[in-house]
Amino acid sequence: MADKTLKELQEVVDRYISQFKEGYFSPLALLARMSEEVGELAREVNHQFGEKPKKATEEDNSIELELGDILFITICFANSLGIDLTEAHDKIMHKFNTRDANRWTRLNTESP
Repeated sequence: MADKTLKELQEVVDRYISQFKEGYFSPLALLARMSEEVGELAREVNHQFGEKPKKATEEDNSIELELGDILFITICFANSLGIDLTEAHDKIMHKFNTRDANRWTRLNTESP
């Protein structure tokens, strides 16, 4: 399967959501849904890396699927507000590469 750009992912999600009369949830509902998904990710990470084993009655899930859910909700959130995630990513990377340029110990002396 070919790699998709963020723009392509946003378009795929928009085509999916656009087939339903209800459309995108409100920003507040999307934030609540995102919080739920982050909680589910935390649970999976705790099961895999923490001290809390999964109960035999709990359904199988994975960190991969939970991250996928979070990505889907993030894209829905961005689409509903008209935010281009590629631009958002570029802006945040600029912030990390300037404001936080010397915050961490680099593995080599070359700049990013």
